[in-house]
Amino acid sequence: MATSPKAPAARPAAELRVCLTLTDLQRQFASWMSSPVGARGYVAMQGMHSLLVEIAPGLAIQRIVDRALKQEPGLEPGILAVERQFGVLELHSRDAAALERARAAILDGLGAKADEQLKPQLLYSDIIEDITDQHAVLIDRTRQANMVLPGQSLLLMEVAPALYGGLMGNEAEKAAPDLSLIECSMIGASGRLYLAGSAASLRKAQAHVERALAGVEGR
Repeated sequence: MATSPKAPAARPAAELRVCLTLTDLQRQFASWMSSPVGARGYVAMQGMHSLLVEIAPGLAIQRIVDRALKQEPGLEPGILAVERQFGVLELHSRDAAALERARAAILDGLGAKADEQLKPQLLYSDIIEDITDQHAVLIDRTRQANMVLPGQSLLLMEVAPALYGGLMGNEAEKAAPDLSLIECSMIGASGRLYLAGSAASLRKAQAHVERALAGVEGR
């Protein structure tokens, strides 16, 4: 007796963690994203806009970038990473409308709404004043951006999901462009921001970033 062919197994649904647009990339933050950071793709420039996407499981991000670039082939992928648990994608363009169409296509492909992303959780926020020279040397050994100098103050912030580290870096520079971006990580279990400068400017940036994170819609 002939048997009917089995239907193909359904593809497991991916979990939306972050789907967020950054407007007006700032000078230092755009330069950091274009430096030899992990998973670097096409170079982002100051003044562009950026779409950040993080999903689980990690390998599902390949389907996301495929859908986004077929919808809007003029967009440039700056970061594509499949790490231990999550997949991360960054797309940028000067055309904000094109990024929004790609964002809509991504959400449609996931069967999700924008407010179903995870809300950012601020895990740590602190300002260390008057950094010592020995401390500065330790931090600068692993930096990917500017150097922290002895005597400067240092803002440290940590957030989950990690991709919100990009929001922290760009928004902090909008609030206080005189500060030096030391480090901004946005891939992994959590995102981290290091900024150096005067304590007054750091407090201004810290308050602005905390407001920006609190204003993100999500579950």
